[in-house]
Amino acid sequence: MSFLAILFTLLIEQARPLTPRNAAHRGYLRYVNSLGNHFNAGEQDQGMVAWLLAVLPWVLISGAIHYFLLDISFAAAWIWNVAVLYLTMGFRQFSHAFTEIIEALRTGDVDRARVLLTEFRGEPAAEYNGTEIAKVAIEEGLINSHRHVFGVIFWFLILPGPSGAVLYRLAGILEQKWGARSLEDYGDFGKFAQKVFHYIDWIPVRLTAMSFAIAGDFEDAVYCWRSQAPTWLDPEQGVVLASGAGALGVRLGETLHHNGTVSFRPELGLGDEADVNTMTSAIGMIWRALVIWMFILALLTVARWVGA
Repeated sequence: MSFLAILFTLLIEQARPLTPRNAAHRGYLRYVNSLGNHFNAGEQDQGMVAWLLAVLPWVLISGAIHYFLLDISFAAAWIWNVAVLYLTMGFRQFSHAFTEIIEALRTGDVDRARVLLTEFRGEPAAEYNGTEIAKVAIEEGLINSHRHVFGVIFWFLILPGPSGAVLYRLAGILEQKWGARSLEDYGDFGKFAQKVFHYIDWIPVRLTAMSFAIAGDFEDAVYCWRSQAPTWLDPEQGVVLASGAGALGVRLGETLHHNGTVSFRPELGLGDEADVNTMTSAIGMIWRALVIWMFILALLTVARWVGA
């Protein structure tokens, strides 16, 4: 069931992708904002209660519906799994924006590429040059491929029904919404969301990094992973970014022009500066990594059928 559900979801997404700001996502953010307004007084215990209310009911409901439908019909439970994966995976949600940035840079329309990158990241990119646009887009694409695809697939396979996919996706949203906020804004309220997602994401991060290494330059990917990832602001993201950069043979991180100054970031990767061709290579590497995951899952599925 799992392999076919993931495969069918990927095919549906290619034909009819959801927008990043779809109705389900907007509705959940309103719910999260309401919880934050009611519980946030800057304490970690309050953040824990709010996190449990924001995640646990949906995980339990998704699992309960799966088992209810499974008693009725295997096909009904499978359709439910596909529906939940369609809401939680979002492969095309980032790949479409990534492709638009590539096209803008290919035609020399740097201003449009800046606008597209700003919409893609939710952060201003008005002063970025072409290299910086390509570099930051690759960074965002690697992280999004992990959070929207590989991490979701991992937890979908671990927990029964679609509850694992729901757990991972919602925990990731709360980590970004609460955990990444500054102490001035949220105090210790977001620390629980940050800690929980760190543990939830620990294994998926490393599986994604290993997939990039296999799909690209393995030796450079592992070298960059081991030597550069700990220097990144978020070392867990650094694992994905360093491995991806090494596998691609491109330099990420480094300098960015922002607010009239140059900000310096740790260096990730080896080789050439980022450009449109490297962005295209990044898409290819992500697809190869996904094919590796699906191939392994297909082998496990066939082995289970044969064993049964």
